[in-house]
Amino acid sequence: MAQNIHIVVNKHTPFVVKAFEKFGKVTALDTKEITKEKVKDADILIVRSETKVDRNLLAGSSVKFVGTVTIGTDHIDEDYLEKKGINFASAPGSNSNSVAEYIIAALLELSRQKGYNLRGKTLGVVGIGNVGSKVWKKAEALGMEVLLNDPPLQRKGSKYPLLPLKDLMDADFITLHVPLTRRGQDATYHFFDGKRIHQMKEGGVLINTSRGAVVETQGLKRALLDKHLSTAILDVWEGEPIIDTSFFENVFLGTPHIAGYSLDGKINALKMIYEEVCKYFKTSIDQSINKIVPEPNLPEIKIHTMYGTLEQVIHDTVKQCYDITVDDRLLRQSITMSEQERGKYFSKLRAEYRIRREFFNSAVSVSNKTKNLGDVLDKLGFKIKREK
Repeated sequence: MAQNIHIVVNKHTPFVVKAFEKFGKVTALDTKEITKEKVKDADILIVRSETKVDRNLLAGSSVKFVGTVTIGTDHIDEDYLEKKGINFASAPGSNSNSVAEYIIAALLELSRQKGYNLRGKTLGVVGIGNVGSKVWKKAEALGMEVLLNDPPLQRKGSKYPLLPLKDLMDADFITLHVPLTRRGQDATYHFFDGKRIHQMKEGGVLINTSRGAVVETQGLKRALLDKHLSTAILDVWEGEPIIDTSFFENVFLGTPHIAGYSLDGKINALKMIYEEVCKYFKTSIDQSINKIVPEPNLPEIKIHTMYGTLEQVIHDTVKQCYDITVDDRLLRQSITMSEQERGKYFSKLRAEYRIRREFFNSAVSVSNKTKNLGDVLDKLGFKIKREK
């Protein structure tokens, strides 16, 4: 591989320099440093969702390949890239398991703090793609009744038990897993506006980990303030990174767009983009990229006796791997900040996000006395070691 190729990358992507240094010179920049001037002589540009890639950034540059280490592409002007003959790759599905685990952690935390069980509760899942399909299976493992909605998938003849959206409105929880689109019959901009939110079950809970603008902020705020919804769980916000915190006290969990930010999800995305760059330059894939993942910090969890209900033990096991309340607590510190400070803080929380590993990195030792527990944890993604 010629060493005169220049690659500009977002430095907050773990191991990104190590992955791409075989192609040539790598310049690792902070998000705000990825400007028209800095990418002008780049051949390859690797970004995250905070960087808007369009004519304003790329006009006059030598960029031949753009990769985003994200599943979403609403920050990319794909029409412009195609017009200019610039190759593009994203990482669909790379962090889907991370988001699904976030949803499970959030539901378990909510049920624990509110004093009810998830078993028998109804969860409406809107969007049954890479994320939604995983949420479906994990929620069923917890004993929840899951209702599915995905019109584009239904039109393709999917055999999933899909329902019209109106049939999900009486669910106890509704979770959104759709892309942000503004055109066409399936446009999702303000998909859940004030009117639709008020069609939800009184006392219901809305969960959004897709994109902030899929939910109309003012409509959600009204539904929370007038107690139509009991609460909400939000990882994404309109106007990021400057977010509206005026209704934060009515939000059960609020986090800074990090549902998909497990280290495993980030590395999955990096590997997908790396392989696409290899294909573009017709070079072999260096398999050593599979060895860049560090060892987990919680390789084993032992559970010998049931010290509470099944759901309580599941909650405590999940919380050992991912304590979602930490992310909520950190974001709530921004409530008293000025708007400008809040925006910088939100971006900082994302850029410097802590190491979080997915459940499969932890082996749970269970005895025959806790077989049911082992079965559920297995379906949630943990490795299970059964002891006699």
